[in-house]
Amino acid sequence: MSIEKTALVNGLRVVSHAMPHLESASLGVWVGAGARSEAAGQHGISHLLEHMAFKGTARRSAREIAEEIESVGGDLNAATSLETTAYYARVLKADIPLGVDIIADIVRDPKFDDGELAREQDVILQEIAAAGDSPDDVAYDLVQEAAFPDQPVGRPILGTPQSVCSFTSDDLTAYMNSHYAPGAMVLAAAGAVDHEKLVKLAEAAFGDMVASALHVCEPAKYVGGFARSGKTFEQSHIVVSFQGPSYRDEAMYTGQILSSMLGGGMSSRLFQEARETRGLCYSIYSYCWGLTDTGLFGIHAATGAEQMLELAGVIMAELEKLASEPVSDEELARAKAQLKSGLLMSLESSGARVEQVARQTLAFGAPRDIDELVEKVEAVSKETVRTLAGDIILSAIPSVSAVGPLQDEAALEALIHGHISRPVRAAE
Repeated sequence: MSIEKTALVNGLRVVSHAMPHLESASLGVWVGAGARSEAAGQHGISHLLEHMAFKGTARRSAREIAEEIESVGGDLNAATSLETTAYYARVLKADIPLGVDIIADIVRDPKFDDGELAREQDVILQEIAAAGDSPDDVAYDLVQEAAFPDQPVGRPILGTPQSVCSFTSDDLTAYMNSHYAPGAMVLAAAGAVDHEKLVKLAEAAFGDMVASALHVCEPAKYVGGFARSGKTFEQSHIVVSFQGPSYRDEAMYTGQILSSMLGGGMSSRLFQEARETRGLCYSIYSYCWGLTDTGLFGIHAATGAEQMLELAGVIMAELEKLASEPVSDEELARAKAQLKSGLLMSLESSGARVEQVARQTLAFGAPRDIDELVEKVEAVSKETVRTLAGDIILSAIPSVSAVGPLQDEAALEALIHGHISRPVRAAE
């Protein structure tokens, strides 16, 4: 696999994965700063900064940014997560220099015009309102807050209407100067890319940045609890989460296998029992989500208010079975096949691949070899799956969010806590 990595003198890393059969390339800058990096008075500034980067620079207006990338048939976008902010594009191979130049321009020299700022704050207020109309978004925000209360990692990425409207151009400039250090940045590309040429483009676009101290986030502290939204929706949504392995923890591979078994597809235990056998819901799935120092393992489902208690009982019973009963060879093999196919299929998309190598470089210092990842998946055993399931449900109180109508909130909370308070005995 043709993966190459070079570090500039100032600490910025350049990573590429050449995919010679492609005529295009996906490329971008990933910054190791996101919503988790924000101080108490900065809630939502990472996401606002990502929006404002497209609103004009010293060299280009907002319209010129859009027209210049689209005039060569390319596209440009960005995303803010808890730990990273990404600015990325997809272009034909001949237009890679243009893609790098535009991304460098918006990352390094945004104008933060006051008029544009006021308009974009209004746009984000609409984005926050849209998220509030989505029961899934509300449920996930609530469960994250219950898991990590009074911490940046437990706050919604978008911020609040009050916090977003409080920021000035000077606030954005100060935040960018303190968090967008070259040592916290990765220029990554995948597709029809030549690494040596990419390094030269990086030197020209970023080489004069001065190395500076890197921001360190406060450690996450899992707490757990029950969170309830009083908003009116047609269905009841529930998310049941537990503290899980971090992105850097070897147990993450076991967590992904466990999640696949529990609610990863049509053959998973929850899909079969809750939907196919009992007809309790349309959609139900599990996830194993990791940050650099912590993670969440959870289940999300939606149903009618009158079915919620039965559905929650199924969720907890199936998780309990994974912690106490042997897993079959066939089920383990099926879960491994799903995870491995996801890893290997990502090699067919330059967009998926560039995000992988960039995030892995930020987390581990270098991209992970696919063969190494496959070996780690293969190393997961039936016993490690059962042990992790037991550790998850016994390690701490769960984080639970409920959105929409409920017939008996107290009974729901008691049911979930009743399952995890019982000792789980592993079958011999």
